[in-house]
Amino acid sequence: MLALRLARGSEPATLARRLLLAGATAGVGFLLLGALAGAAAHPGDGRLGALRLLWCAVPLAFTAQLAVAVARADPAGLPRSGLHAAGLGRTRLPLLAALSTAVAGLVGSVLALLVFLQLRGDLSRLPFDGAAVGPLNGGGSLPLGAAMTLLAVAPATAAGASALAVRGAGAPMPAPAGLPWGTAMIAGGLALGTLAGEPAAEPGRGWLPLPEPLDTVPFGVVGGWLLIGVGVVLAAPALSYLCGRALAFGQPSALRLLAGRGLADEARRLGRPVGALTVAVAAVLAAERLGALGEFGFFGALGTAVVLVAAAGSVVTVTEQLRGERSEALAALARVGTPRRTLRAAAALRGAALAAVFAPLSWCVAELLLLAAGA
Repeated sequence: MLALRLARGSEPATLARRLLLAGATAGVGFLLLGALAGAAAHPGDGRLGALRLLWCAVPLAFTAQLAVAVARADPAGLPRSGLHAAGLGRTRLPLLAALSTAVAGLVGSVLALLVFLQLRGDLSRLPFDGAAVGPLNGGGSLPLGAAMTLLAVAPATAAGASALAVRGAGAPMPAPAGLPWGTAMIAGGLALGTLAGEPAAEPGRGWLPLPEPLDTVPFGVVGGWLLIGVGVVLAAPALSYLCGRALAFGQPSALRLLAGRGLADEARRLGRPVGALTVAVAAVLAAERLGALGEFGFFGALGTAVVLVAAAGSVVTVTEQLRGERSEALAALARVGTPRRTLRAAAALRGAALAAVFAPLSWCVAELLLLAAGA
């Protein structure tokens, strides 16, 4: 009940973040229901249905990251004294974050179910207005228990991730040290894709549930792609930290010092969302280079949209949270005579430095993905 009351009294920015999370959860829920519908329509091809369900883990992971960003942004603006007076200390704040995230996730799951019923019909009959639409017209009856279980996956995952994130939010964060591990994973992914990337012997036997030319992608290439993506996400905080240190290197001006120190302090929280967005953009670029971006189909396009929106939403949410946390320091700088133009220029310099590092990195990652695929 408290989570619902806080949701009703939230600011517009908080409600917008919750609606974005609900939309991402709805997309994941619809993808899971679509995979279940495909498995029911082709009961003899269990491998394809299992692959479709397995690949739903990618947009699910990006949605969980968005849930973490939203959960960390919301408690920062809440009146902590009022929450403590209500009996919500450090041990119960994760529960409140999980409940608030679960509410948004359940709204998204209900929306996904309603759209699915409109397009396909109920679990055994045609939709409300006639024939099933597009890829949902394969027929077959869906088990109610399986559908409800799949719809609960995204809200449960998002709630668990947000609870864990809020629980460890107050811990001190040292300088990021994931660059060697990320580099090693990128090298391992490239080696796996290159050495174990023999195409499947026949179409449709690859590890991507997509049309040609991606239907013969072998396990080695898929595993290499995943390792490269995880490596970039692990290395991104350290790259952001080094970018901030480079801005403040030597004898910097006040503008460079303010921008560099701020970016170095924010590198751990901002780096991983930026790294995830870099991987998502690189994957789209690689698909375009392979000539397969237009062959994704309905569910492939929906999954790509969920990944891109969730990744971009995570970056925007974390950026807004960090700007709110800097408000007191910025107000103090303004009181001692720092021009507001300088503060805005420092923020623009931080953004330009990140873009100068991660925009070329996305192109490099796309080239690595193509190299791992033998293209």
